[in-house]
Amino acid sequence: PASLRRTPQSWSLSEFRYLNAEHFFHAFDGRFPHTHREYLYRAGIVTQLAISSHLLDIGFPDEWCARNIGLRVAHSLAYANAAGLNHHCPEMARLATVLNPYWKWNHTHCYDKPEPDDGGFSVEQIAALLRALLDHVRAVTGHRRPGGGEGET
Repeated sequence: PASLRRTPQSWSLSEFRYLNAEHFFHAFDGRFPHTHREYLYRAGIVTQLAISSHLLDIGFPDEWCARNIGLRVAHSLAYANAAGLNHHCPEMARLATVLNPYWKWNHTHCYDKPEPDDGGFSVEQIAALLRALLDHVRAVTGHRRPGGGEGET
């Protein structure tokens, strides 16, 4: 059993991760043309940054997360929910499984291997799920959105 403890350092690193998640979320605002694979890759980045923000906030060491969770989004969500995130959204859990591990969406498709299953998610569905996750993490951690305002993005 591990002893988790919030510290000013863990909160600061948590806030940095949350703000980076918000930054990467802007890929979903429609300003930049992306392929569906690129959206899924960025969705994995946003999700992992947001969830790791919660894990760091409550005292999980970053090194432990890197070693034991890595880029496996579904694992990260499971650990975070077990540790008090309580973001039990079935569609987010399904998306996390599709993204798991998210690096697979950043690789060129090989002709001898099938395309990974995208779960049928549209960009709009992904964006809505990510916004809900980011808002939930913000509520749990107390971080502010970039720009300092509650409603600003």
